[in-house]
Amino acid sequence: MKKIQSLKSGDKTVIKTWARDCTITPEMLGFTFGVHNGKNFIEVFVTEDMVGYKLGDFSPTRKFVRHGGRMAREEAAAAAVVEKTKIEAAQTQTTPKK
Repeated sequence: MKKIQSLKSGDKTVIKTWARDCTITPEMLGFTFGVHNGKNFIEVFVTEDMVGYKLGDFSPTRKFVRHGGRMAREEAAAAAVVEKTKIEAAQTQTTPKK
């Protein structure tokens, strides 16, 4: 709170914090917080809709890569084939006829 009181609202300074369980209060509006997610700091700009939530709610700790496996590979391959046929069809239509 000391850092918030010393800065002006809308200031571009990022306030780093490890306190993910800190509740957002109306005094925090307009400030940017760097909330630690376990690896790095995620910048969170506090707006009016966020009052009452926790800072950690806006800084996810897990990164979803995607589901793998046979089914995902088959879907990716099918999408590549469809894209290839679209490109070929577009090329044959744009080729001038003599």
